Amino acid sequence: MSLASALSTTKNILNNTATQTGVLSTNVQNVGNSDYNRRSAATVTNAYTGATTVQTARTEDAALLKQTLSSTADDAGQQTLLAGLESVYTIMGGDGYSLAPSTALSELRDALQTYAATPGDVTLASAAVNSAVDVATALNTSTTEVQQLRAGTDAQISGQVDKLNKLLAQFEQANKAVVTAAAAGTDGNNALDTRESLLKQISGIVGISTATRDNNDMSIYTNGGITLFESTARPVTFDSTAGYDATTVGGAVYIDGVELKAGQSSDTTAQGSLQALVQLRDEVYPTYQDQLDEIARGLISLFSETDGASQIAGLFTTATGDEVDFETAEIITGLAGIITVNAEAVADPTKLRDGSISGASVNTESASGFSTLLSEYVSGFETSMEFDPAAKIGDKATLLDYSTDSVGWVEEYRSGATNAAETTTAMLSRSTEAYSNATGVNLDEELILLLDVEQSYKAASKLLSTIDEMLAALMEAAN
Repeated sequence: MSLASALSTTKNILNNTATQTGVLSTNVQNVGNSDYNRRSAATVTNAYTGATTVQTARTEDAALLKQTLSSTADDAGQQTLLAGLESVYTIMGGDGYSLAPSTALSELRDALQTYAATPGDVTLASAAVNSAVDVATALNTSTTEVQQLRAGTDAQISGQVDKLNKLLAQFEQANKAVVTAAAAGTDGNNALDTRESLLKQISGIVGISTATRDNNDMSIYTNGGITLFESTARPVTFDSTAGYDATTVGGAVYIDGVELKAGQSSDTTAQGSLQALVQLRDEVYPTYQDQLDEIARGLISLFSETDGASQIAGLFTTATGDEVDFETAEIITGLAGIITVNAEAVADPTKLRDGSISGASVNTESASGFSTLLSEYVSGFETSMEFDPAAKIGDKATLLDYSTDSVGWVEEYRSGATNAAETTTAMLSRSTEAYSNATGVNLDEELILLLDVEQSYKAASKLLSTIDEMLAALMEAAN
């Protein structure tokens, strides 16, 4: 080897070690950064110059990235659904369901049984009516809180849509940087990191798949096939609704003009938070509201009185004064929000005993010991009645059983969502870990490589020192 080729080789080694040291140092700085993919200095070797660094390569694993995006979407959807169901659980009072209508109904039945045993006791009459007020209040409060949940969820949908549009706009800029770098043959690794980070965030809002074209140009589609990004970001639109009552229908989310469907079931089909939020607002909360409305209708029917010709509302009526068809097994939307105890019963609780709150007195002799009607009311709690199957907890049950089944429906839904959430969380953890192991930075490995680079540097330094000695000897011989 001539001194010139030896000097050239030494120069290449020093250049390579400088580049490798820079790359390894950057890797070490990004240990634990989930939005950074490990870099490596790629080299080529020829007979004249030895090893030469030609590019800084970014570690990638398309299959594991795809799995990570899918797991992120699944877990985001499941966790969002579970959080919404936990809110319903809170409305019911948590453990013990102290705020659920079923609890208030049980207390009303007990108060009626006590009153029926001593029908002449005005204090017990007042206690029974007060229990009825508690039932109406429980239904009113539950309705208000369910609709507040719907309104809050609507606001969350609006926030997620805004966030998604911003992420897509940022993705467009990052994608342009990647395409430009690829076309120019330059390093676009930072832009690739940014683009990948945005993909992960987008997948948390809506499930996505991607396709890559020339110059690493990427397109994004929802898992339902709707285009989110192709050359430009597609619009995601949503008209928020400020206030909610039981009759309010929330606006749909549109991606590129196509409606985004809601998730289904406790092990939700929702991929990303948006579909789960729509599921909560339009399916979970309204179904619970339907059950509350059917409980309210059953109450009015159970405590109805007669005017001599037909059944009319008695102890329970509507705050608006509107007459409702409480005998037909059909949901009266929003009834639980307006049910109230008749003011006549509050003013004179003994009218409950006599059946004269709204109708003709059944206690024709005005006997203080009359308990027939009260006993019928108590028995009515254990008598099956028809319910609208659209509320999803059966079409025939006693009023107490139906109210308990409503609690059971929420708990079954919540239990299923909890189990599914554990699965999606585990899957996300494994996917993230596998992707990190494949593309992330391992500090131990980087330090070992730094030691190798250090040895290369020492060898180059030794070679350079030897060349210097040889040149000095050559100059001395020439003199």
